[in-house]
Amino acid sequence: MVLKFPYATEKATMTVEDKSKLQFIVDNRSNKTEIRHAIEKTFGKEVTAVNTVMTTKGQKKATISFSDNKAAEEIMSRLGIM
Repeated sequence: MVLKFPYATEKATMTVEDKSKLQFIVDNRSNKTEIRHAIEKTFGKEVTAVNTVMTTKGQKKATISFSDNKAAEEIMSRLGIM
């Protein structure tokens, strides 16, 4: 399983509203292509970019950008976070 859980901090929520970007904690062994396919398959939204970074806790965090400006908000509401 590539996607573990959404990363929902105050700063991450602001990027959803301002820039239409989501953040997920993902499997450390997954690459950007696998993350893109998992998001597109799970939520049915077109992904334009995936950026990854390792956190200080040793987790991989992916920031996902969408072509649709409201896609990130829709996905967060589907997950019950917003």
